[in-house]
Amino acid sequence: MKNPALLEEMKIYLGRDEVPEDVDAFWDEEVKKVSTLPAYQLEEINFHISQVKCYELTFEGSKQGKVYARVVLPKSEEKVPLIFHFHGYMGRGWDWADMLAFTVAGYGVVSMDVRGQSGYSQDGLRSPLGNTVKGHIIRGAVEGRDHLFYKDVYLDIYQLVEIIASLPQVDEKRLSSYGASQGGALALVAAALNPRIQKPVAIYPFLSDFRRVLEIGNTSEAYDELFRYFKFYDPFHETEEEIMAILAHRIKGEVKMITGLDDDVCYPITQFAIYNRLTCDKAYRIMPEYAHEAMNVFVNDQVYNWLCGSEIPFKYLK
Repeated sequence: MKNPALLEEMKIYLGRDEVPEDVDAFWDEEVKKVSTLPAYQLEEINFHISQVKCYELTFEGSKQGKVYARVVLPKSEEKVPLIFHFHGYMGRGWDWADMLAFTVAGYGVVSMDVRGQSGYSQDGLRSPLGNTVKGHIIRGAVEGRDHLFYKDVYLDIYQLVEIIASLPQVDEKRLSSYGASQGGALALVAAALNPRIQKPVAIYPFLSDFRRVLEIGNTSEAYDELFRYFKFYDPFHETEEEIMAILAHRIKGEVKMITGLDDDVCYPITQFAIYNRLTCDKAYRIMPEYAHEAMNVFVNDQVYNWLCGSEIPFKYLK
């Protein structure tokens, strides 16, 4: 552990910004705009796997975005619980094979491609298929929050949850969310905007406490557009308030979070700006030797236990 004092600060840190007074009214109004179930296409794909059914889901998201998700459901006479998976920044949803691991526990899985990143979702009808990721974080800083990129992503997620919850095969009362980095943030957002999500699990969540990121001076891939924006467009930071948002207080489910203390992409203290504002049931695991990297030692089993209620043991060397 490089900095024990920082760990103590993390335990009480709430971020550099207070929750905007109108944040709940804003998001309640935005959700209301998309509360009607959108038209969608659910096409079954036959992979010759007898125990599951696989589907490709597409629907029109916020501002005419095209949203794509993979859906895997175990064959069952009963309604099945389900996990929503969200991927990391600039990535794409899980491969089909990744999703199958949860079906043996009786869980369905949905993995959405975030619009404008590396999957099949598109950021509006005029957007090319593929990665348009540069500028996502600061989009709307000038035009106003109605134009924020992630606002539309968040609303896509809300609609996705509503669509899946409406399927006759799905138990709408047993929905969870899971992801790492950007995906960890989106797993939390899913629960913040849609109370159907009762069990979010986030590994080193991104998209938090950008003001602290600016102070630290992190110009890595995920944040360089923030610095370029302020350096070349707003050197006096007059629009800084417009790109900060806080949603943690809206989550009502049971949150689990994992943080690597050596993370120099999503700094641990920015992750705890989320965690410490949660007012719901919550728990975290700290991994002192890990950074922003694959966490393959016991972590996948821990997440599986959290999401599926299994009891996979951690067998340590003696």
